[in-house]
Order: sequence, then structure tokens, then C-alpha cells
Amino acid sequence: MAERTGTAALIEALRDRRRNAAALLVVIGVLIGAALVGSRGAYFTAALVVFSVWMAWFVLACIEWIKRADF
Repeated sequence: MAERTGTAALIEALRDRRRNAAALLVVIGVLIGAALVGSRGAYFTAALVVFSVWMAWFVLACIEWIKRADF
């Protein structure tokens, strides 16, 4: 029998407050910067950065989930 289920490992992986806070702060900072500049290019760049941050967060959360899970 597995010691830790996939669901429990997923919950633990998503509770990483440092990773969540870092991603949120970067996203907020980029969006504020784009709002201050106010150009279409700034908003486009902000959207690309936000997407990249989200993808990095997602990949790191998945890696942590796989490490913690006992399949």
C-alpha cells in the first residue's frame, strides 16, 4: 500500500508558500510596471512574462508533486 497518495502529495506540493508568494509578487510587479508605462508593447511584454511565470510555477509544482507522491 502506498504511504502517501497522489492527492495528499498534490496538496502538499501546492502549499509551498514561498513559491506561490514569489510568483504572485512577480506577476503583480510586472502588471504594475505595464500599467505605469501604459503602452501596448508594455502590456504584451507583461502578458508574456506572466505566462512564463505561470508555466515555471506549474512545472515546479508538478516536479514537487512527483517527488512527494508514492505511486
